[in-house]
Parts: sequence; structure tokens; C-alpha cells
Amino acid sequence: MPIGIVTAITGIERLVASFTGTPDHAGTRPMDDRRDAMVAAAEAVLAIRTEGCGAPEHGVATVTRLENASRSPNVVPSLVRLYGEVRSVDESWLSGTRGRLAAEIAARAAEHDVEADLSWSTDNTVVRASDSVQDLAGAAASAAGIDWMAVPSGATHDAVHMAALAPVGMIFIPSAAGKSHCPEEFTATDQIATGVRVLADTLIRLDSHQFSTTPHTTQRSTL
Repeated sequence: MPIGIVTAITGIERLVASFTGTPDHAGTRPMDDRRDAMVAAAEAVLAIRTEGCGAPEHGVATVTRLENASRSPNVVPSLVRLYGEVRSVDESWLSGTRGRLAAEIAARAAEHDVEADLSWSTDNTVVRASDSVQDLAGAAASAAGIDWMAVPSGATHDAVHMAALAPVGMIFIPSAAGKSHCPEEFTATDQIATGVRVLADTLIRLDSHQFSTTPHTTQRSTL
């Protein structure tokens, strides 16, 4: 699809979890008598993945880093920190993820006699694109005979902050194989030109559009 018109920008909840067990000799402590913080952290990795897979609409959950406080190769890990995040454009699901994950991670850690301590931070809340901007961008693409679709943005953008000042909207063009944040990220010149064409026409339409006073964060039915 050559053009994506953004409906909403994802909210992001970030997590730091600390798992505390007991340091023991990795060669002598029996498997059934360990308080292995790394095992509890591994269970949390899977719990976080399961949470993302269960999102009702666009939602993802990612563990980005595990840190073992001990660098020794022959000691059962006693302190492990996990860093992760959950994203979605579904406010209801996203707001409930803290409680669901806290309960699941604590329960799994307890099975290994490991203590789990979680702290959360909100990177940004869900921001809805202006209905008017979406409609005008869609009209611009359609008038040019360019196929488009309504899409949520799983990445955050400066538009999150600009939304506090004015109605916002975004136009997406494809990256090859959907790759981003990697050396292989690439968009063909003709696709860039298509995006510029739709953007230019959208700006012309915006210039003559009279915006209503309706809050631009109103949820759109296409979601």
C-alpha cells in the first residue's frame, strides 16, 4: 500500500523489574534448591511477550535488556534487572497492562522463590490524529488515484507533543520489507515522491479548511 494515513500514535508504558534470589555455586547447588533470579527474569520475558500477543488491536510488548549483577560464570544469578515496554493505541488495554503483568510476573517469580520488584513509567499516552486531517489526507490520495489505508503508528513522533498545540495528522510511506531502525531501512525514490505528492495536496486542502472546536483526540471509527 503506497500511503498510510495515521489514526493514532501509540501510548508507551516502560517497565524496569528487579529479581532478587540467592547467589550460590553453579556447580554445587542442586537444581531444586535454587533461588535463581535469571530463571524468574526469563519467565517474565515470556509473560511480557504473551501480554503483547494478547492485545485486542495494535499492541506490542518487548523486553529490550537483561542485566545480571554478577559477572561470574560459576555463580547462580542473584540479582537480575529487566527492561521492557508495552505499546498500544488501545487506551483501555494499555491502562490495564501494568496490573496484569505485575500479577503474572510476581506469581511466576514466587514459583522460584524469587522476589520481584516492578517500577513503571509512562513515556507518552495515546494521541489520536485529527479526524479532519485524516479525511483531508485521504481525499488528497484518492483524488490522485493513490491507494491508501488507515493505520495506527506503533512508533512515537514529534506529533505527540505538537498535538497539545494544534490538530495533528501523519502520512506514512513504505519501508522495504517493513524494516526500520536498522541498516537495511530503505524507501524507494518513487514511493517518497508519492508521499510528497499526497502531503503537498493535503497542505493545500488544510490551508482552506475550517477546523471545528471538537477535541482532536476523538476516537475514530476506523480504529
